[in-house]
Amino acid sequence: MADYHTQGTVAVITLRNPPVNALSHHVRDGIVKGIQKAESNRSVSSVVICGHGDVFSAGADIKEFKTGQYFESPTLTEVVHIIEDCSKPVTAAITGIAFGGGLEVALGCHYRIANDKARVAFPEGQIGLLPAATGTQRLPRVAGIASAVDIIVTGRHVSAKEAHKLGILDKVTSDNAFNVAIKYARFSIRRPIDKRRVKNMPVKGAEYADMLFAEARKRVMQKASGAIAPLHCVRAVEAAVKMPTYLQGLVVEGELALELITGGQAAAMQYAFFAERKAQKWELPGGKITYKSAKPLPVKTAAVIGCGTMGTGITICLIRANIPVILLEADQKFLDKGMGLISNIFKRNVKQKRMSEDNAKKLISLITPSLDYNQLKDVDLVIEAVFENMKLKKEIFAKLDTVCKPQAILCSNTSSLDIDQMASATKRPDKVVGTHFFSPAHVMKLLENIRGEHTSPETIATVMNLGKKISKVSVLVGNCHGFVGNRIWFQYATQAMFLLEEGCLPGEVDRVFEDFGFPMGPFKVSDLSGLDVGWRIRQEQGLTGKKLAAGTPVRYRAGQRYCPLGDILCENGRFGQKTGKGFYKYERPGAFEAMNDPEVEELILNYCREQGIVRRKIPYQEILERCLFTMINEGFRILEDGIAARMEDIDTVWLYGYGWPRHAGGPMYYATKMIGLPKVYERICYYQSQYPDMMVWQPSDLLRKMALKESGAATSHL
Repeated sequence: MADYHTQGTVAVITLRNPPVNALSHHVRDGIVKGIQKAESNRSVSSVVICGHGDVFSAGADIKEFKTGQYFESPTLTEVVHIIEDCSKPVTAAITGIAFGGGLEVALGCHYRIANDKARVAFPEGQIGLLPAATGTQRLPRVAGIASAVDIIVTGRHVSAKEAHKLGILDKVTSDNAFNVAIKYARFSIRRPIDKRRVKNMPVKGAEYADMLFAEARKRVMQKASGAIAPLHCVRAVEAAVKMPTYLQGLVVEGELALELITGGQAAAMQYAFFAERKAQKWELPGGKITYKSAKPLPVKTAAVIGCGTMGTGITICLIRANIPVILLEADQKFLDKGMGLISNIFKRNVKQKRMSEDNAKKLISLITPSLDYNQLKDVDLVIEAVFENMKLKKEIFAKLDTVCKPQAILCSNTSSLDIDQMASATKRPDKVVGTHFFSPAHVMKLLENIRGEHTSPETIATVMNLGKKISKVSVLVGNCHGFVGNRIWFQYATQAMFLLEEGCLPGEVDRVFEDFGFPMGPFKVSDLSGLDVGWRIRQEQGLTGKKLAAGTPVRYRAGQRYCPLGDILCENGRFGQKTGKGFYKYERPGAFEAMNDPEVEELILNYCREQGIVRRKIPYQEILERCLFTMINEGFRILEDGIAARMEDIDTVWLYGYGWPRHAGGPMYYATKMIGLPKVYERICYYQSQYPDMMVWQPSDLLRKMALKESGAATSHL
């Protein structure tokens, strides 16, 4: 609802729909009735609109897209115009956030006052939409074309200070925004309203429109390959400039918005939005133990073992959440190097004005560098972050078990190794859990938490809660080689390698998946991560190197097809970006721009000649299907095995850990909703007939049953 009361000559309309004052139908109706009351009350000279609690409004109620109430009168567009057409000046008092429709309501007001902690944003693009209640027409009128396109396309949060500088806000205060707005409203009656109506304002920067929109399209095409919403956002803002009147621009905004709302990408992105939130409400397969039934332990102090890239990144995550950390290394040289890495990251943040120097010093002071395991005796939680070697990890867990207090939780930042084996080195297997951070840990949002056979619900609840505290998207998964993310990645990368054998080059494969919407194709990702990481794991598994049995066929391991090209690259010192050469070449070690390398092409062609492989031109669709459908099939196997409890958990892992494009929902959503399981199953069966030496093409039983059920349901309607 929206409450109405008067404070002297000022009518106050309070948006009340906790927790974020979403603009549901009953709230919109309340705003309209409030404006009508203010108009009819002669003792009211001005109006203030505010939000209940610490939030102005987070925007539209996304659930109403499904129920249809979003489109019922009064629509949000109607509400914004009713506010703007009010004959008495209306001031928005913004605290907390004004996002999406909340910002559109504020832009419908004649004045906007905000607390200095407030933020504004148009995040609609993140769910495949655009600000469709006049936002694309209003923002360029107050903030200019370039800023409007940037804010709408990226969905980024804009601070009150920046919003004031851009012209979105009229005043920013460190005092109570509501009280300041009341005073402002009383003075606003002296000023003419018509000039304050945003719809009457010209677009700022219109003289540079052609250049600005050309640049905007170029940026969008580079960053949002395959996504429709960003380009539609640009087109909608362009209509504010190119159409002769505000109302004509609004018609274009509505047409573009309708295309997005009725298209498949918006549904996929809204699914991704809810999947992330569902992942936080974890449950074990079967649903008997859930986030509701397990209570987390407090984590007031922590320790991290290992000062490499992962250990330092994890340490930064913890101290940013104000958790004191003991950072442990075996060697002073590596300890000093790790502290230097952390210091440099904070210095860079200070230089880029992401934080103050005082705050950086305060956070670094939370780290206690140490070479002594005995200093860990009182910490609540330890995260081991050494390289992937089971023998070393078990030695560390055995030490931790003797040193740490009995209730301390012992975590491993392993990306693929068996959590139960590590737990076997302790007398507290119920307190052992995997916490798989993604590199760089202080940047990547995903935290894959791995439950072992004996991990207690209390331990699970603790690491899931910790993930939330350190601003991660946490997903609970089971214990197997590679867990969820890397188990699926292995199938994706393996098919990509087979495509190199059969006729592709790295750039051809990567281009297909970048067109699909991944920020990088599989070979660029491998170069970024370091080819030596997977090589080391394969050596430990006996797939290559000294442990490989004599006489093993080059292209087969245990009767299954195998591609050794990654091993060959590593044997030639090509570890990826870190060495300046991998599947691609780079200007120097550590450089980011990948360039096609004739040496790699020649290496692949020589290998194929030696193995008698006849190469062929592989169609675009086959490249896409072979990599994606093996991922999907593995995802269904993961559900069968109880490694993931829900499809949404698998999709969230891939959305946040591996760059799956949000406009395609996630691998499981893509299969079930965008392609259809009967089609996926049929193509998997086809590839099984073509590649009988690849067990990966054996269809998952769960996939088969669901596909046949869906086919039967479809047939029954004919």
